[in-house]
Amino acid sequence: MSTDGFSPEQQRKREIAKVSFQKASQAMGKENWDYAIEMLGQCALLVPDNLFYRQNLRGCEEKKYKGNGTGAAMAGMRLIGIRNKIKKARSAKNWKEMDQAAEEGLAINPWDGQLNADLGEAAGQLGYDDVSVFAYQRAVKAEPKNKEFLKGLAEALARKKDFIGAANCWRKIYEIDPMDGHARSMVQAMDSQAIIHKGGFEEAETTREVAKGYEASVTGQARESVVGPGESLEADLQRLIRKDPANKDNYQKLADYYRREGRLEEAFEWYTKAHQVSGDRVVLEQAEDVRLDILRKNLELAREAAKRDPNDENARQGAAALSTELLDQEIEIYSRRVEQYPKDLRLKFELAQRYWRKSLLPQAIKLLQQCSGDVRIEGPVLLLLGKCFIKQKQNALAKRQFEKAVDKFTPADHPEEFKECHYLLGRLSEEDKDLDAAETHYTEVLAVDYDYKDAQQRLERIQAERGKGGLSDLVEM
Repeated sequence: MSTDGFSPEQQRKREIAKVSFQKASQAMGKENWDYAIEMLGQCALLVPDNLFYRQNLRGCEEKKYKGNGTGAAMAGMRLIGIRNKIKKARSAKNWKEMDQAAEEGLAINPWDGQLNADLGEAAGQLGYDDVSVFAYQRAVKAEPKNKEFLKGLAEALARKKDFIGAANCWRKIYEIDPMDGHARSMVQAMDSQAIIHKGGFEEAETTREVAKGYEASVTGQARESVVGPGESLEADLQRLIRKDPANKDNYQKLADYYRREGRLEEAFEWYTKAHQVSGDRVVLEQAEDVRLDILRKNLELAREAAKRDPNDENARQGAAALSTELLDQEIEIYSRRVEQYPKDLRLKFELAQRYWRKSLLPQAIKLLQQCSGDVRIEGPVLLLLGKCFIKQKQNALAKRQFEKAVDKFTPADHPEEFKECHYLLGRLSEEDKDLDAAETHYTEVLAVDYDYKDAQQRLERIQAERGKGGLSDLVEM
């Protein structure tokens, strides 16, 4: 076995899957959903217990069909043969074949409740409990009142020792069918298991330990987990998660660890699990941030590849497509957060900058006007607002913003903003035939950076027009 706990063959497959995922990411950036699905399908085949790959695969399939909720045209007819294949695999208890057949069907209709449930069943039999929970959750979302789907989800959650979640599923079944005595019994059983698990009774070796565990559970005292000597932080957290799968804090700590180590795909997977356990919005936002980090990392790699070979048109296009995908994802995520946190002006500024880069000027202007009252970011906000007005050919409004912004910048603290603001004021002053003001602004720029854009040429032209070009003899002194 390798040091990571995988056999050489397993490690080889994981490395191949990482390469396939990079290709999928590039394809997603180009919105080439078919190729992205093909690559993610390979990832799921090579590392079938990896929830991250399955989640991305479902997401690409949904985007391929533009979120229509029904999948491909004539999906029902096309799925008949696949459903028969699943039925045969179930009868033969060939769970791997059933898993693969379900994935084949979900590529045609990723919203199909029965196919998601079939995947959940096969994954559960194979020990892929995270995948099983994910698949059953999608099945229940498709058909919220399907008792069999709820039962499958309850059993999958129980295997992960999420007894509270399992009890909630059985409770929903009982609400659907009040005559279901088994469901009523299972609610009580899962509630009891939750108490036992929380109290640590399962691992108690003596009645004294049981008594201590019960006392801790009823008094609300935290029972500290014993960390084995010499264990790594990663191993310690994984053990804590196995002991208390309903505690989202340990999932979050493990995700934090992976993020610090630069293992972003694993960090995303564990933040996602933490959110599934807790429903905590903050954890969801951490998962989203890591997803953006993954895109930024892939974009950086793509740009490096394009830089190594400037003649590689595919590499250049791939980098451009990833840049577009990252920008679109940032707009989608930051838009949700602005709705959630309407008083966060810094967040609005972040979103406004993305709108500017996307040339969505009305949206950018609206946000910039809202957040210009924050003195901490007033200068950059006014500068960007002025640039928006220039693009809209509203030069008078633009000049007004720059005049308010220019005093917010100093050459020492904000050299780039200082130069850009004075340069743009110089250009606008030229447009207004106010050569005195233009000369002043270009002089401010050149005092900081003599090679800034064409400021030197513009200043010389103004001075020549005004008869100030006769000092060349001083150069010889």
